[in-house]
Amino acid sequence: MIAAALFALQLAASARAGSPGTLTARNATKSVAVPVIASEAGSMAQLDAIKPIVPTDIRKNGDGRYVALVGGTKFEFDLAFAAVRVGADLIQLTERPVIHDNKLFVPVQFLSSIVPAYVVNASWDVNERALVMFSMVQSRPAPQRTVSSRSEDRAPATQSAPITAPPPRRSGTRRVVIVDAGHGGPDNGMTGPMSGGPKLYEKNITLAVAMQLGQALRAAGGDLFISVHVNAANPTWRDPGAARGFETYFLAEAKTEDARRVEHMENEAVQYEDAPSNLGKNDPLSFIFSDMIQNEHLRESSDLADVIQRRLGRIHPGPSRGVKQAGFRVLVTAYMPSVLVEIGFGTNAREAAFLQANDKQSMIANAIADAAMEYLQRYDRRVTGGGPSQ
Repeated sequence: MIAAALFALQLAASARAGSPGTLTARNATKSVAVPVIASEAGSMAQLDAIKPIVPTDIRKNGDGRYVALVGGTKFEFDLAFAAVRVGADLIQLTERPVIHDNKLFVPVQFLSSIVPAYVVNASWDVNERALVMFSMVQSRPAPQRTVSSRSEDRAPATQSAPITAPPPRRSGTRRVVIVDAGHGGPDNGMTGPMSGGPKLYEKNITLAVAMQLGQALRAAGGDLFISVHVNAANPTWRDPGAARGFETYFLAEAKTEDARRVEHMENEAVQYEDAPSNLGKNDPLSFIFSDMIQNEHLRESSDLADVIQRRLGRIHPGPSRGVKQAGFRVLVTAYMPSVLVEIGFGTNAREAAFLQANDKQSMIANAIADAAMEYLQRYDRRVTGGGPSQ
């Protein structure tokens, strides 16, 4: 069945380095500056600096481990891992926490996305880059536990069409959709088109579409992993600039030469990560990959990919290239139905123009979001005996 663990809504940033900038924390009566230091992943904020605004108590809990009580919520950090634990939830961070001048520094993402998701009355002001605490007599709705990396830099995305509401959730369940924007930072991904038109960098398109997809899914959920990418033609093809269309992959051994080409192209991003890229037979990731091929997520991922292809076919000017399979590293550790969507060929001038248009990006995001909701409805009917899927 779909994994019950909560994961982060993961939006890869288009730039990973830069000046640390300034942050504040404020409430209705006062404001405090939050010291920030630069890092490879963006910027890190001094966590205890928010104490005058949000009650914060940080304690060391062993070698490299820290427990922070922020606004009544317990967060557990380990300096060796880019993650934070909140109860049973494990959330990915853009970078590992660090100790600087005897103070615990965490990614700004923690303040901009995770604290507002778990701490009552906390919010993030994108324009002012400020953590805001509201004093309210009435309680607000339960926080939506979908968080995004580098969300302090994002602007609100517009939604061109309403998203079909998901069915009522069964008691005790919760849904989260992880959206991964392919590539980012020093990794531009593919560059196109091959001739004519404005230059396209894959990381910019995938970030824009992923952010709009995240916005569209924010009122829903679903224990799914969706990685967004832009395809590139093989230069050795007879007419590579003419290649068009969209395709969706699930994790399994590649069966065609073209699937292996796309697998190799997207897996080259591993060189920008800290983890080793060689997945030998004795590598744990290889074991996970082999194990996942045998488990139930294979069929579910294939079903999800099929729905996405059908939905994209309603709005995309290019041809459907079908549902395919390949060994994408980004899907290996997603313990849930997971797919990688190639939303078009950036090497094709006409398709590159389509992918760079804001309204078309919104159409793509909404189509994928609708597909995710349709898949979840069908899944719920299967597991609850509510009738056959359509």
